[in-house]
Amino acid sequence: MRRRLYSRKLFLAGLFLLLPGVGCLGSGTTYSIKGEEDAPAPAVKPGVRSWPMFGGTVHRNLANPDETGLPDNWSIQEGKTKNIKWSAKLGDKALGGPIVAGGRVFVGTNRPHGSSEEEYKGVLICFRESDGKFLWQAVHDTLKDGTGAQNYGIVSSPCVEGERVYYVSNRWEVICADAAGDDGKAKILWKLDMIKDLHVYPGGIAGSLSICSPLIVDNLVFVVTANGAEGKGKVPAPDAPSFIALDKNTGKVVWQDHSPGKNIMDGQWANPAAAKVNGQWHVYFPGGDGWLYAFEAKTGKLVWKFDCNPKKSEFRPGGRGTRNYIVATPVIWENKLYIATGRQPDDGNGEGHLWCIDITKTPKNPDKDLSPVGDNFDPKAEINKDSGLVWHFGGPIMPRPEGAGREYVFGRSVSTVAIHDGLLYAAELAGYLNCLDARTGKKYWEFDLKANTWSSPLYADGKVYMGSDDGAMFVFAHGKELKKPTKIDMSEQLLSPPTAVNGVLYVSNGTNLYAIAAK
Repeated sequence: MRRRLYSRKLFLAGLFLLLPGVGCLGSGTTYSIKGEEDAPAPAVKPGVRSWPMFGGTVHRNLANPDETGLPDNWSIQEGKTKNIKWSAKLGDKALGGPIVAGGRVFVGTNRPHGSSEEEYKGVLICFRESDGKFLWQAVHDTLKDGTGAQNYGIVSSPCVEGERVYYVSNRWEVICADAAGDDGKAKILWKLDMIKDLHVYPGGIAGSLSICSPLIVDNLVFVVTANGAEGKGKVPAPDAPSFIALDKNTGKVVWQDHSPGKNIMDGQWANPAAAKVNGQWHVYFPGGDGWLYAFEAKTGKLVWKFDCNPKKSEFRPGGRGTRNYIVATPVIWENKLYIATGRQPDDGNGEGHLWCIDITKTPKNPDKDLSPVGDNFDPKAEINKDSGLVWHFGGPIMPRPEGAGREYVFGRSVSTVAIHDGLLYAAELAGYLNCLDARTGKKYWEFDLKANTWSSPLYADGKVYMGSDDGAMFVFAHGKELKKPTKIDMSEQLLSPPTAVNGVLYVSNGTNLYAIAAK
């Protein structure tokens, strides 16, 4: 039996990837590290490569083909450590990051570094990449929304551009801070309070956090606001923005969109992606209504939309029904977009869908709808000639063989895919890792992790790293043929994907960040 995934009140998926540790932005306490109060700020040396946002680039593909020499085996067990370059203490949960840029590593967690205080906070910690030395931290008080979701602290994976770091706090604030910090504390350059200034409802049927990993294209920073539903499923603020574009230098709203409106099913917990199509930047917003929207990045003009659910599907709260929203992050590869549907994890397993969409297709209908017609998912069907559908993978197994353990071709997912050499790796919440042909959707193999997973696969150095809910990290050989993976005990649940950069694999198990290197 697979492990039950937390209370709904503790949800924050996504994966499912920050503020001053001083008296600012709602925090009245200054945190310092014992013995370091008067120490000069440690110098940082940027690495050759970086991973400056969730997915590494605006395409959000969890693949880093430039890395070599990464380990396929290690140990964190006391007295038996192997290939551990350094480790750093986090809180008791950490889903934001790790992000590596400018010689620094950023992680979102729920307790201040160096503090014995037990009250949960929203914390972004910055460590030195070379040795894990603490550099600075940002600390937010929790938002008193009456839900246990605040226990997760900061879940937003920051986006680093130059000497600025952008993230979303546990108080629904978009933050721009100096990446170098200020004497162990955060130096805030600007902030936007989405609840106060934009009237966003901090939603989710059982509460939630705003977990978006910001995206930067040219002079704009894009954020999914997490506007959502309340306990009975009603959307209190349907006209509040679900997706915003801000001036990255000032935080001023340039354009906003509330397309999901009253059709938001629960919360909105996904990340945006971007790609240049015919010389123009487009941004992709996964809506809480189960639709994917493409906008002109500069203007916010709708380019196309795509329904990621069958037309006959129906949403019902508490894990029931067949209509899903999107928790995973869209991935762009070879002018195609890949996205999986799902629910917040405690809704459990159910029917899911994995889509491949042609982002260069121009809609020919006034609604700008590129969805397949009806529930015909054959891209070669005449009725779908104007659709953006390239292939579809998912739905229930029909007819279901007697005694079969699998009910679905592809179940609900909160995971982002990884693509390399035309192979796509996609995880299901129920704990299955699938390997497909990225161009055709043909399935090559699946592997049962024997536990649920919130995490996502990462491709690097000929390997695929996949974490599970029971604390196991699996290391697979990249390829069309399934080979027995290495299984490594990480002691705690692996709720976010690892990061590989400059020959080091960074893995957070919620309580500690490990820098793992073969040399």
